Amino acid sequence: MQEFFIDYGLWLLIALLIIIGIVFLLSGRQKADQADDAASTAPVEQKPAPLASTPPPPAPKAVAVPVPMVPVDVEAIIPAVPETEPVAAPVEAPPVVPVSPAVTAPSEGPDDLLKLKGVGPKLNMLLIELGVTRFAQIAAWTDADLAAIDAKLGNFKGRPVRDQWIDQAKYLAAGDVAGFEAKYGKI
Repeated sequence: MQEFFIDYGLWLLIALLIIIGIVFLLSGRQKADQADDAASTAPVEQKPAPLASTPPPPAPKAVAVPVPMVPVDVEAIIPAVPETEPVAAPVEAPPVVPVSPAVTAPSEGPDDLLKLKGVGPKLNMLLIELGVTRFAQIAAWTDADLAAIDAKLGNFKGRPVRDQWIDQAKYLAAGDVAGFEAKYGKI
């Protein structure tokens, strides 16, 4: 049997390729025939006849007819409004918010608030915008001051209490770096 494939193997391979090619061509032909049948049964759209090359006639122009001017008594049409003095709306002065001395900045230069544990660059800028620039200010905060500042801290709300800023600021305002570092770690 092996001798048969050795002698006729090449011829068998060629015959197999020819058969595959014929099947391929016939299947493609059937698909094309089906597409032609579908196209022949589909309704045919008629194209409109081509337009003549002559342009359409121009539209007639509008003719302006003069309208005679008739005087009109405006006061007879619109009733008169009695004149009254305009009443000024009461103007309220903006509410005066008392500023705590703990929130106002002294005239000395600002402290480096980044030394406080829990204060980063963004929070430092926010505190400066709120007018807090010194450790002495933070150390002197009352509960009301703390609540007022905390309400303005946005995403950082709760940080002053959680990180004990008032206690930290008392050490730094007094210059007690050793006491600060003993309790809160190295600056």
